[in-house]
Amino acid sequence: MSRATDRLKVVLNHLDRSHGAVRASFTSAQNVSYHHPQVLQYTLDTGVLTPEQRLAYEENGFILIRKLVSDQDIDRFRKEFERICKREVKVPGLVVMRDVTIAKSEYVEGEKAVTKLQDYQEDPELFRYCILPQILKYVESFTGPNIMAMHTMLINKPPDTGKKTSRHPMHQDLHYFPFRPADRIVCSWTAMEKVHRGNGCLVVLPGSHHGTLLEHDYPQWEGGVNKMYHGVRDYDPNHPRVHLEMEKGDTVFFHPLLIHGSGMNQTDGFRKAISCHYASSDCYYIDVKGTTQEIISNEVKELAAKKYGVDDSVTFQDTWALRGRLVQGDRTSM
Repeated sequence: MSRATDRLKVVLNHLDRSHGAVRASFTSAQNVSYHHPQVLQYTLDTGVLTPEQRLAYEENGFILIRKLVSDQDIDRFRKEFERICKREVKVPGLVVMRDVTIAKSEYVEGEKAVTKLQDYQEDPELFRYCILPQILKYVESFTGPNIMAMHTMLINKPPDTGKKTSRHPMHQDLHYFPFRPADRIVCSWTAMEKVHRGNGCLVVLPGSHHGTLLEHDYPQWEGGVNKMYHGVRDYDPNHPRVHLEMEKGDTVFFHPLLIHGSGMNQTDGFRKAISCHYASSDCYYIDVKGTTQEIISNEVKELAAKKYGVDDSVTFQDTWALRGRLVQGDRTSM
């Protein structure tokens, strides 16, 4: 173990015990200076994250873990996705989304018609992703021991039709969530194949999680915008960007305030990824009425009314409580 790592552990231990009140600046044995004050508010000491990983997440709002999910598991998820697309299995509550450029009257066969599966929590095969031990051991470093799987997606980014609708605008995931605190929420996002700039990898703005929840709305794109693809209205376009190029099985964990999006898929194939948003079951629901989240709240309630026939008495918070699943520990507040 290097002297730099030893020193990092001493500092982290001191910060953990200080409940975030102490700030530190130090220099490693390799003369790498850490000039920015560090407050450990985003990670917990579970023994899984290395000191370097904890500091990286604190500063950047994301960490990338290579080859975390096996090829065998990903191949199983892909086969289940194909079964759903062929309508060989029907999943209660599942939302199947299509690209805005595909007309409702147009027949497109199989997975070519599907851009995203949302809310797959009732599909045992896909939900296995959310309970993989190697995923949960990292998640606990952000949420604590009581873990809820709150939002599930399998993304099938299509080849762009030329209208640039395969893009996903820059956004913050917290915009969609009526629960807090933000620091006890994390997304796990796993590449199901090689993801690169050509097929629209994730783009993140490191450090943007230190800000607040910004106002979101549909961007004014000429080719149209997919349903619920809201974007941040105002952010610094000159903020440094990182394109997260990933191999099959690589997994990125990121904070819900991190500004991120993805570019066009300029290839002939589909770019697949599977993800789950987790939250501590100690989190609590908030009322979003009168806030910048009211737009998405109304859209979700309209979707629930159309899909399930529920009335206005069902709240935005209710829709999340119904989707949430305990995956570790105890279900406390959520």
